Amino acid sequence: MTGTAAAPTVRSFRPLAGVLTATAVSVTGTRVSAIALPWFVLATTGSATMTGLVAFAEMAPYVLVKALTGPVVDRLGPRVVSWTTDAVSAVAAGLVPLLHAQGLLPFWVLLVMVAVIGAMRGPGDLAKSVMVPEAADHARVPMERATGLSGVTERLASTIGPAAGGGLVALMGPLAGLAVNAGTFALGSLIIALALPRGMGRPAVPAAAATTTGRAEDGDQPVGYWRMFREGFAFLRSEPLLLTVIVMVGITNLIDAGFITVLVPVWARESGNGPAAIGLTAGVMGATAVVGSLIAAAVASWLPRRTVFFAGFLLCGAPRFLVLALGAPMWVVLTVFAIGGFGSGFLNPILGAVLFERVPRHLLGRVHALGDSLAWAGIPLGGLAAGGAVALVGLAPSLLAAGAVYFATTTLAGFRPEWREMDRLRGHAGGAGDVGGGAVEPDVADAAEAAEAKPEQAPARV
Repeated sequence: MTGTAAAPTVRSFRPLAGVLTATAVSVTGTRVSAIALPWFVLATTGSATMTGLVAFAEMAPYVLVKALTGPVVDRLGPRVVSWTTDAVSAVAAGLVPLLHAQGLLPFWVLLVMVAVIGAMRGPGDLAKSVMVPEAADHARVPMERATGLSGVTERLASTIGPAAGGGLVALMGPLAGLAVNAGTFALGSLIIALALPRGMGRPAVPAAAATTTGRAEDGDQPVGYWRMFREGFAFLRSEPLLLTVIVMVGITNLIDAGFITVLVPVWARESGNGPAAIGLTAGVMGATAVVGSLIAAAVASWLPRRTVFFAGFLLCGAPRFLVLALGAPMWVVLTVFAIGGFGSGFLNPILGAVLFERVPRHLLGRVHALGDSLAWAGIPLGGLAAGGAVALVGLAPSLLAAGAVYFATTTLAGFRPEWREMDRLRGHAGGAGDVGGGAVEPDVADAAEAAEAKPEQAPARV
């Protein structure tokens, strides 16, 4: 018995369409909630610090649970994990407006509900992402095109979600946005459970031990959870490029978390633009990011990854902070966000392709989970740090300091030698050998040799 999947004999776009649709629904709801929830806390408490605390309550369980569920995704299969966690998230999200309407939502209960949502979102997002390479195999498309389409989907949802969320909150209040979030979780669960073809998203290690070569032999004893966890950690530790990306993206994610959850809502309130401005800036940035992602999906396989990657970060990073700190007029703010969105559209397709090329398919859940969690480890602290900074020094100095750190991180990191490895395995899917794709599967030993030769990325989302 083996833990590998059979090669798809007929080309089908249904698996890829199903995964992307479920992702779009999930991201749309999350982006609506990202506007509705901070605005709800600001409206009911008036405290930037408490707003940051709510962001912490969601993202800390997200990162922690996601880090620990890689072996679970590999063992149970990403499909089961995805639909079950989305179903639980739907219940928790639906309870927030229901309890508030009944006068039964003290602040600590809100923190509990938000923590449950975060704990379920982590493995749910991981499971959907892990199914992208399998869906690409069925569709027989290059990995950069599949990750590019995934990026387009996320960016498009990130455009619709904030725009809809800002308008919804302005017209009907923040609780309406939270109710929409519950509905999208429920819909995403149904899509994964019912719409994907049979056999999609099966366990990577169904019954027997998965060795470090990715093969399971008859008679082997089942692999324990912690051994699977250690195998993923050992592989990640042997990849200097992935570790370098994790550190850099981890810093930018921390700053972005504070920017999105605290700094932008406070700017919207102090400038008098209101919640609609939050949705408008995010919507404009998301729209141009869709354009960038579409271009990346079409031509990224021919572009020099390193150059495009750092140029994208230069456009989408520090200028956003600067323009808000200077109190620029709205048209200038929207122009800067639009340019930044275009640059950001190239990032995740490149990072996702690098990840899927370098990680063997049977280790994907574990390595993906660890990489995501390490790169997202600062996100729970981002809101707290931003809220504290605003309380201590005010909005403009906080924006300028955050923008300076962002610029230094995304510029100085480019001088690291590991970045030359971004193009080395171009076109080699890490798990292609598992599905009959014909590519050589890089195992742990291959990774160690690459490291000695000076060798998406840990798949943190920008």
